[in-house]
Amino acid sequence: MSLETPLIDLHRSSGAALGEYFGAVLPARFGDPAAEYRTVRESVGLIDANFRAFFSFKSPDRQRYLNAVLTSNVRDLKVGQGAVGLLLNPQGHILAEIETFLSEDSIFAGSHALVRERTFGTLDKFIIMDDVTIEDVTDASGTLDLAGPRTAPLLTECGAQGFGAMPLLAHEEILVGQIPCRVVRREFAGEYAATLVTGREHLSALWRGLSERVRRFGGAPVGMEAINSVRLECGTPWFGEDYGDQQIPHEALVEQSHISYEKGCYTGQEIVERVRSRGHVNRRLTELQFESARGPARGTKLLFGGDEVGNVTSTGFSPWLGKVIGLGYLRREHSAIGTKLDASGVSAEVIAPPLVPRKVSA
Repeated sequence: MSLETPLIDLHRSSGAALGEYFGAVLPARFGDPAAEYRTVRESVGLIDANFRAFFSFKSPDRQRYLNAVLTSNVRDLKVGQGAVGLLLNPQGHILAEIETFLSEDSIFAGSHALVRERTFGTLDKFIIMDDVTIEDVTDASGTLDLAGPRTAPLLTECGAQGFGAMPLLAHEEILVGQIPCRVVRREFAGEYAATLVTGREHLSALWRGLSERVRRFGGAPVGMEAINSVRLECGTPWFGEDYGDQQIPHEALVEQSHISYEKGCYTGQEIVERVRSRGHVNRRLTELQFESARGPARGTKLLFGGDEVGNVTSTGFSPWLGKVIGLGYLRREHSAIGTKLDASGVSAEVIAPPLVPRKVSA
């Protein structure tokens, strides 16, 4: 059974079309997806991001413990800083993507509700000798995202005066009106983006307040259909869609963004280092373009000369190209740019992301 966003009644009353993303029912679109795509590219979009799970870690050993089980460098975080990493099993397969945010008295960690129970159980099981307590605070939390080039001035108006200078995944507590939020600095498609985490009881009011604010900045609420288009144009893989417990980090193209090679030991490190020393994996996630009005279904086999050489993981329409694009795993020898493939009768071609020139945030 899919998780439903806590804002589902509000979205239904507004006429939003709903869909399933990350195992959660979320707005797919509020109106014209092409207009919502332009909103993210040109101004600022408000996104219902209630597909996340949250955990709180307290007690003296919290940094040491998480540093020992995640691929990210949690040990050297300072208060107000954050890091993204992976929870691996001993075979190096990806169990979860986990972001950690250090505060004065705790570490607030975000993952995906899709694997909430497994993630909590795994993290709890690894606590043996460390003085650490873990609490699942998902049901008390709600999240909204902002994305687009006008995100920074909007948040400055909301009270996040230093947002434009914050490094990626830095975070601070602010008031949006009278609503307390933790704002996290992100980047999406080369532009500023942010996550706002608040108490579940404040979520509806925060949505309404931010809806008014984004419109004043030329923006609007945006559904996941447009967000999917933009992230595919950037070649950005999604946990639960493009990678999970069947992949290792190097196959999913997250070995640079999600792994610290300067830290100490962690679960799955032996496999990560073995692959790193070998220099390549046999298959990797690859950007694809399809000659069809609709993208092939997830899991569709990719054929070369009649032989199976990979599979499709996700697809979406690219307004930039005017074509359906997607991601999929291909064997290394068939992943060169320009390689022609067959996806169950649909012509496919390997292309190179990003499709839109990447900007540098001011």
